[in-house]
Amino acid sequence: MAFATAATAAAAMALTPQCAKLPAATRQSRTRSAICRAAATATAPGSASTSAPVAVAALNARRGARRTASSVAGMWRQVQGCDDWEGLLDHPVLRSEVARYGELVDACYKAFDLDPASRRHHNCKYGKERMLEEVGMAGAGYEVTKYIYAAPDVMTVPTMEASTSGCGRWIGYVAVSTPEMTRQLGRRDVLVSFRGTVTPAEWLANLMSSLEPARLDPCDPRPDVKVESGFLSLYTSADKTCRFGGAGSCREQLLREVSRLIDSGDSHSSDTSVTLAGHSMGGALATLLAYDLAELGLNRAAPITVFSFGGPRVGNAAFKARCDELGVKALRVANVRDPITRMPGVFLNEATTGTAVLRPWAGSCYTHVGVELPLDDISSVGDLAAVHDLGTYIALLRKPKAAARADDGGGGGAVIGRVLEFVGRRGAGAMPWQDAALQMGGLVQTLGLI
Repeated sequence: MAFATAATAAAAMALTPQCAKLPAATRQSRTRSAICRAAATATAPGSASTSAPVAVAALNARRGARRTASSVAGMWRQVQGCDDWEGLLDHPVLRSEVARYGELVDACYKAFDLDPASRRHHNCKYGKERMLEEVGMAGAGYEVTKYIYAAPDVMTVPTMEASTSGCGRWIGYVAVSTPEMTRQLGRRDVLVSFRGTVTPAEWLANLMSSLEPARLDPCDPRPDVKVESGFLSLYTSADKTCRFGGAGSCREQLLREVSRLIDSGDSHSSDTSVTLAGHSMGGALATLLAYDLAELGLNRAAPITVFSFGGPRVGNAAFKARCDELGVKALRVANVRDPITRMPGVFLNEATTGTAVLRPWAGSCYTHVGVELPLDDISSVGDLAAVHDLGTYIALLRKPKAAARADDGGGGGAVIGRVLEFVGRRGAGAMPWQDAALQMGGLVQTLGLI
């Protein structure tokens, strides 16, 4: 693992003010090799309902994991996007694998403590050794190695809980496949799982839709590569007082742990993959992490793949171009009725800036990264919470493929209205910070930032 060791050193140097000399980032010339072309075509059945009791859910998770893994072992490089999922979006094995990763993201929501009276409020309810078991996924085939915390640096609102502003909260976890699952998957899988928006500070961060240079590589800052300032704040801001071990920024925690796990793998016994999965805001963080790892060259040690569920746009056209150049593989699972997938950049995006009138703003527009896997659920029409819910995404992936219908959402104004209504209805009852978020959303819309 000489290369992985070098990549680990590069990741460590990226966390210091000094500018280390990193390997030149060149586009990954992934040849359409025989190993990618000669894919198995076995079909994997769906998993059991998540509404079963914990003991039954754990048994079904184990059985489902075995069935899926045994089918994917012969085509794991395709599932991870080595061929950009060409001709694979309708394949039952891909859809079953993506749904499996969705369930591993859903574990974040199930383990998140929403009880204001709890000492673990807005953190994980369980220790990492038993978290998956406690949420009914004991047979998932992964061992959690680290919890990840994020602390958005956002302006405070007078009526917003002080404990949520600038304070590190549990955002997800890092895990690695067990030896048994490694054999079944055909490779050792390092997983990073991110939940979506929950706390008031995170909602406010989501509304910080101005573009800001990412500047994640100290040797090559690339000021033209810009991302949403709110997502960047979540990724790079640190809260050193977090009593649950969240010292350092979300980025610092992730780079150290992912590079450590890549470096600790045995290249002689199995290949290694890095899978970054997230829902909504978590999909944006997964995309940022993939870009960061690729800039540091870690995708040369192991292929890195993003599975984003209901994720928003993250950066501008230069960000997308750089991700493409670095070989970042991202599969965006999008419900065509979900307004969040059209945010930010309702008016200035990859579709609208092709017109002559808006072409001068092409460099400042938001652009989606990766390949889209569209889903549609006519039963969720009119239910804004359902169309964005991760459970809906997983259920649609488990269903037989139905052609997604084009839906423009009624234009930019309609999308914004639906999003603001969604924010207003989120959670039980209206709270003062939600009113502030709605007012901020109106201001942002007036300024033309979304």
